[in-house]
Amino acid sequence: MPSFKLDGKEIPFQPGQSIIRAAHDQGIEIPHYCWHPGLSAPANCRMCLVEILPAANQRAVMLDILEWDAALGDYRPTNKPKLLPACQMQAVDGQEIKADSSHHVQQARKAVQESLLLNHPVDCPICDQAGECKLQDYWLEYQKTPKRMVDEPVHKPKAEVFGDTIVYDAERCVMCTRCIRFMEEVALDPVLNMRERGNLNEIFVAPGRKLEGHYTFMTEHVCPVGALTTKDFRFKARVWFLRTAKSICQGCATGCNAHLDYDARNNKVYRYRPRDNEAVNAYWMCDEGMLSYKRAHEGRLLEAKLGGRVAGLAAVLEATRKLFDGVARESIAVVLSAQHSLEDNWALLELARTSLGTKNIYFSKDVDGYEDKILIHKDKSSNTRGVMELAPEAKPFEALMADVGAVRTTHVIALGSATPRLATDEEGLAEDLGGLKGLRALVTIASNAGPLSDAAHVILPAASWAEATGTYVNAKGLKQTSEKGIELLGSARPAWEQVAHVAKALGYEPSWSKLKDIRTRLGLIEAPRPQVVENATQAAAD
Repeated sequence: MPSFKLDGKEIPFQPGQSIIRAAHDQGIEIPHYCWHPGLSAPANCRMCLVEILPAANQRAVMLDILEWDAALGDYRPTNKPKLLPACQMQAVDGQEIKADSSHHVQQARKAVQESLLLNHPVDCPICDQAGECKLQDYWLEYQKTPKRMVDEPVHKPKAEVFGDTIVYDAERCVMCTRCIRFMEEVALDPVLNMRERGNLNEIFVAPGRKLEGHYTFMTEHVCPVGALTTKDFRFKARVWFLRTAKSICQGCATGCNAHLDYDARNNKVYRYRPRDNEAVNAYWMCDEGMLSYKRAHEGRLLEAKLGGRVAGLAAVLEATRKLFDGVARESIAVVLSAQHSLEDNWALLELARTSLGTKNIYFSKDVDGYEDKILIHKDKSSNTRGVMELAPEAKPFEALMADVGAVRTTHVIALGSATPRLATDEEGLAEDLGGLKGLRALVTIASNAGPLSDAAHVILPAASWAEATGTYVNAKGLKQTSEKGIELLGSARPAWEQVAHVAKALGYEPSWSKLKDIRTRLGLIEAPRPQVVENATQAAAD
């Protein structure tokens, strides 16, 4: 593989890659504002300038400049190498490049920083970007000097509403044009542009339009400063108080990788951010997916219920035992959930196959919806592929309703509460609820309220994806792990644990007692290998 040297370190690269991208792939950051790995490179911020040393048979390109000489007390003519933007210069095999080790590069970065901050407002105490702002980071690294300009800064529009989701502050904007390029190149809706020149530049929305669509949150995400903020997160939390869990978006079957940001002090989730994965979602998420973090708190089932009333776990499990006592296995069914993890579904499937001995296995999912060719999948459940691979024999929810209507199925244990009906389809939803209420027993283990929990005789509160580690299989068949973030809310417990409680209440001993047991059975982690005893003497000693 070809390579070049950056500050003496060998950097391999793919043919056609830019210098900054090759360094980025090796975990080395060349300072930048306008460059983004998923967008074109305009080279307009000049923060990524580097010094490229001349190769054999090449002369260095030098610039004549005037430099202040403190001893002389005046400017003197000198020259310096021409610096080039790393975001636009392609890497060349055998090339030598100086960045951090170059005095000229350090001076250039300092000058760029000072230029950007000349008219920048001192909004850090009230700016949502404070704590993750590149202006702050690079000022500390390359400038560390107070503003020298004493004139009144240029004032521009503040708190300008771009649409239903985004607010723009032109005074904070560094004109990196990331938001413009994202809307044009990724969202395919070039509704943003730049007007005026020099320090009068500002971003604007096309006349007669507003910033809208399914990817508006991404304009805030790609903004390296605090110019663009979302109405959803604006003034809600300080980022230095937030912790992050590596999560999987629950909005659809694409399974976008995400950062789940939460405050451990109040055990509350505040936002989703895209987590880079070029095989799944590249660097992006849709608005609906970024707002799906709210499901961690909204519409939650947090207490066990019996007949619609809050009850203790012991009372609920005792009622479950009585409801299923003496019932023929042919009348019992289980419903897997495309919205719960592979581990949760495995536990219920194990109960059905091994303990209950029933072959009546169904699955339920949320209703299909909008899709596009960018990221959004029509399947609005995060684990449909995983459920189908885990239980190929599972029949759709419509088959369950038919069997309930024919009184072939009278007792059901269901995971999740969603059904493939639109909430606005009142007639169809009422039909489903009426059919479910005809059951003699419906035990629902779910994290959020829905049709299945509305019709349930017994409800056991389950942990959401934000409270428990779990595996989800996206539409492409990729198994992805979502890490636990916040602590368990209310009386909620992981669904696999609630299934174990049900199994014990019905007189069966579950084959799992912790998450590791299930993940080992699923082949997600290797089972510990038995130690080989080499001789009888060692065995006796052990």
